[in-house]
Amino acid sequence: MQAPSVGRIVHYQSHGTPGGEYPSKARAAIITEIGESFDGTPRISLCVLNPVGMFFDQYVPYSEEPKPGHWSWPPRV
Repeated sequence: MQAPSVGRIVHYQSHGTPGGEYPSKARAAIITEIGESFDGTPRISLCVLNPVGMFFDQYVPYSEEPKPGHWSWPPRV
């Protein structure tokens, strides 16, 4: 796995709505802090960029595959 660092762009997978009106989607996010983790994978703090604004989330867990509430590296194109 690549090493995350402050300022890097990653993907944050949004939660979507419980009723499915809005599905989970990948959003661009900027790493704002690298936190300690107990399981060996870094938990990072993010500034998540949405079409209508941004929000900040602390200690977001990593997932290799997109998973709601987790961050991952953008796929190569």
